[in-house]
Amino acid sequence: MQVFATSPAAVYTGVGNAFTRISSTEGMRALWRGVSSVIMGAGPAHAVHFGAYELVKEYAGGNVEGASNQWIATSLAGASATIASDALMNPFDVIKQRMQIHKSEFRSAITCARTVYRTEGLGAFYISYPTTLTMTVPFTAVQFTVYEQLKSFLNPSGAYSPATHIVAGGLSGAVAGAVTTPLDVAKTILQTRGTSHDAEIRNVRGLADAFRIIWQRDGMKGFARGLSPRVLTFMPSNALCWLSYEFFKAAIRDA
Repeated sequence: MQVFATSPAAVYTGVGNAFTRISSTEGMRALWRGVSSVIMGAGPAHAVHFGAYELVKEYAGGNVEGASNQWIATSLAGASATIASDALMNPFDVIKQRMQIHKSEFRSAITCARTVYRTEGLGAFYISYPTTLTMTVPFTAVQFTVYEQLKSFLNPSGAYSPATHIVAGGLSGAVAGAVTTPLDVAKTILQTRGTSHDAEIRNVRGLADAFRIIWQRDGMKGFARGLSPRVLTFMPSNALCWLSYEFFKAAIRDA
C-alpha cells in the first residue's frame, strides 16, 4: 500500500482489498513473504533493544520510585534502545521490503541480500537508516512512555499482570504506529527504490526527497498510506512483545 507503483495491479485501496488481491493473484503464501528475514533479525535486535533500554533507564534514574524525571528517563531509554537495535535490524528490514513488493523476484532472504549487495552496494542496506531513526526514535519514545503510563494507571502495584501488559502494550503500539506512519511511507520508498521503474524514485536520496514525492503525487493522504495495517500490526505484536518481556523479567527476578 505504501509503494508508489506504476502498475495499477500493484495499487491497493485498503487492507481487505490488499489481502484479497494478493492471495488471489499471488497465492496465500505471498502474505508471509519476508518472514525469514524478520526471524533472522528480530531476535538479536530485540535483545539489543531491551538490554539497552534497561541499561539507560537505570542509569538515567528511571527506576527510582517517585522520581520527577521518570518519564524523561523512560523516553531517553526508549530512544537509545532504538538507535542500537535499528543499526542491527535495518538491513533485514530492507530485505523484507524487497521480498514483499508486488511480484517480487525474491523468495530467499539470502539470495535477496546477495543481489542487492551486488547490484546496489552496501549503502542500499542503510540508505533508509537515518529515516528509520527519524521514525523509530519518536515511535519508541511514544510507545515506551504510553506503555509505562498506562501500566502505572492500570496496575499501580507494579505486580506482574498479563492483562495489564497486553492492554498497555497493544494501545501504546497503536498510538506510536499511527503517529509515525508518514515517516514509514518515506522509509518504504527509500528501501524499495532499487526495484522501481520510476527514475525519480530510483534516484531518491533521503527523507526530504521522499516527502517531496509523496506530497507531489498524493498530497496529504499519501502520508497516511498503510495506516490501518500498520496499526493492526503493532497492536497485537506490541501486546505479545511486552507480555513476553514482562513474563521473563518477572521469572528471572524471582528465580
